[in-house]
Amino acid sequence: MRRIAPLFLIAVLASPAAAKPSAAREPVVVELFTSQGCSGCPQANEVLMELADKPGVIALTFAVDYWDYLGWRDTFAKPEFTERQRAYQTAMSLRDVYTPQFVIDGKRQLSGGKPDDVAAAVHEEAVHRAYPPDMAFPSADRVAVGSGKSPRGGAQVWLVRYEDADQEVAVKRGENKGQTVRHGNVVRELVKLGSWKGRPAVFRLPKAEEPGLKTVVLVQARDGRILAAKQR
Repeated sequence: MRRIAPLFLIAVLASPAAAKPSAAREPVVVELFTSQGCSGCPQANEVLMELADKPGVIALTFAVDYWDYLGWRDTFAKPEFTERQRAYQTAMSLRDVYTPQFVIDGKRQLSGGKPDDVAAAVHEEAVHRAYPPDMAFPSADRVAVGSGKSPRGGAQVWLVRYEDADQEVAVKRGENKGQTVRHGNVVRELVKLGSWKGRPAVFRLPKAEEPGLKTVVLVQARDGRILAAKQR
């Protein structure tokens, strides 16, 4: 899916000005791993929805499927979302995956049962990243990543598509039986676009599976750290 950037775009993204930190703050990426089958998750969902309304925050809800055996099949869960959480488990040397779990900028994880700690962590991360690569959407089906300092082993470029409308699900079985569980910024698609090694590159965006989804592109080190994020 990767394409070589047009020469004019390479020139712009590789310029010294483009390599410097932007005057605007980089957004803080907040991921919540949650499940409709988890009794502790509805409260964490509400915290995520509050964070989604804050400027400078990209909030994403990833529904996981490993609690489906308790009697309720999560209506938003996908195996690739569980795989993403397990990748964080490995990167952070955690014993296991759990819900609700917040991951802040791909490098810090907290229990969703501690909303004050989550809010404090987001505030602490709301600072400039060190020389993030510039990102732009030159067309409807492409994203451009500029030059920048690449971590050892390079980085991966991820496409995330989500619904920004709040969702309500009536849970009929499992730990949340009889409850209507609310969700915000529910992720519908997670696609790896390719690799980035510090040089300008353009990646083609596949057609969305559903109309009206919001788009986020993440440049993420292999150890989980999110180096840059762009939303459209």
